[in-house]
Amino acid sequence: MTDSTDNDHPATASLLARLRAGEEAAFELMVRAHASRLLGVARRFLPSEDDARDAVQEAFLAAFRNLEGFQEGARLSTWLHRITVNAALMKLRSRRRRPEEPIDELLPQFDDQGLSTHLPREWIGHAHELLEREEVRKFVRASIHKLPESYRLVLLLRDIDGWDTQETARRLDLTTGAVKIRLHRARLALRTLLAARFEVEAS
Repeated sequence: MTDSTDNDHPATASLLARLRAGEEAAFELMVRAHASRLLGVARRFLPSEDDARDAVQEAFLAAFRNLEGFQEGARLSTWLHRITVNAALMKLRSRRRRPEEPIDELLPQFDDQGLSTHLPREWIGHAHELLEREEVRKFVRASIHKLPESYRLVLLLRDIDGWDTQETARRLDLTTGAVKIRLHRARLALRTLLAARFEVEAS
């Protein structure tokens, strides 16, 4: 959904003024303009639809309570996106931790001589061309969701949302070294999941 308030600074300023004045209609306008996109963001982190919707609701309420923290000139959509990610992470943190699923079977395998048992082959088409197709994007999203949570979160924050290593480590309560290792392993595992569909068949 196109957000006109994000591309029109006077409109954004007007909306914020109305929100700060406690105008209910302004809050409803913000929700209508951003809810669909933010729900997509929350779903990346929370497989449960109910959890994703709860996170978006909590994000809107958090944004309303912290309007003073919005910096003039910033993009409203970017600010709301970040709040939604934080809400999703808080919901994940509040859950009882489950035993982590192993990821080893998705990582490159080596024989007794240290040689890879699978040599990477060329992929069908270029990545940017593939991602223009909706069915490919759905397959990639589904593949990301197959990763164990601790690896999926690092991959989402670093490669999808563009957070830096230090910030990712702080939000996930990890060391920067752990973030780098998990990101590397997550990328390898994701490539394995995608390879079956996109690698050119060996002749």
